[in-house]
Amino acid sequence: MADNKGSVITINGGESARSSPPLQRKSSTSESPPELRILCFDLTYYNRTTQFLLSCAGVFFLYILYGYLQELIFTVEGFKPYGWFLTLVQFGYYIGFGLVERRLEGYRISGGSFWNIEPEPRCIPMRTYLILAALTLGTMGLSNSSLGYLNYPTQVIFKCCKLIPVLVGSILIQGKRYGLLDFTAATCMCIGLAWFTLADSQMTPNFNLLGVAMISGALLCDAAIGNVQEKAMREYKAPSSEVVFYSYGLGFVYLFVIMLVTGNFFSGFAFCLEHPVETFGYGFLFSLSGYLGIQFVLALVRSSGAPIAATVTTARKAVTIAFSFVLFSKPFTLQYLWSGLIVVLGIYLNVYSKRNKLTLADIRQRLKQFGAKVARSPSRKFLIEV
Repeated sequence: MADNKGSVITINGGESARSSPPLQRKSSTSESPPELRILCFDLTYYNRTTQFLLSCAGVFFLYILYGYLQELIFTVEGFKPYGWFLTLVQFGYYIGFGLVERRLEGYRISGGSFWNIEPEPRCIPMRTYLILAALTLGTMGLSNSSLGYLNYPTQVIFKCCKLIPVLVGSILIQGKRYGLLDFTAATCMCIGLAWFTLADSQMTPNFNLLGVAMISGALLCDAAIGNVQEKAMREYKAPSSEVVFYSYGLGFVYLFVIMLVTGNFFSGFAFCLEHPVETFGYGFLFSLSGYLGIQFVLALVRSSGAPIAATVTTARKAVTIAFSFVLFSKPFTLQYLWSGLIVVLGIYLNVYSKRNKLTLADIRQRLKQFGAKVARSPSRKFLIEV
């Protein structure tokens, strides 16, 4: 989710902070750099390199911790059927974190007593949040529950291929157009993902296609939520803290009602009471690391741009997969490595395409230019060394 919200924010704080005003316009007052904050920590006046390193350190540490705790919770014997209850606990913690963050923002803006601060009024209509909450619930709930049926590295590889449904969703929802590199990247991801899933089905005795269906559903919801969020935040100029608070708050209400009706709430709550440290305790750290990780990703996008943020988060996922194999016992085959590299190639092509738009017309033009050069040099000899 973090990755989707980050693409909306295009403020490049680093470049603005380092640039100087043109010589033609002399002014007695110097331009102040755009604000860059992570919760209550002000990074505005740090140089660009420091902002980048601090943001990267936060992303790597918090999301590696997030992945470790998520996999650790599912190693508790008997917990695998309660992935949806873990989602309910996570949403509950996110509501608390969101309330604190919104009060911190209000306190920073208006001052006064922290507990008497009134949060900023809502910007996005409630009907939009009702849709976002349902999509958020699908993304987080299906993703958490899929770990009961899949290896954690397989789940992460699926998340790396979020471009595929995002590309389709943005074409259908926002009418966007993409170049050849984007479709090539999506193709590489599809091939790598299929190869990785095939290896997992051969190496994992308890492999279940239900887990593949769950994580695929989570990606579809994630694709939709990214496009809906981007459109809403651009149209209504809403802060990210508001979007996070209402999305998870309404999602908590949805899931709580559903679990009460189905009776799964009481069985999940009883199990967690038997293992309070492994569920509520680890769940708190798991939720806190995920919530703070969102803030660092947003700061990275503001300071360095979305392509660099995408590269950093991809590298983080690769490190998370490596830690998963090291810290938790599971079978390994080189097919995991090769298929993962194909997925990484697809991600690299996607990041490269953000800065270098390449269409079929461009390729035809370059081929014509190359053919013209060859035609002008008929006597040229091509030597092949063997």
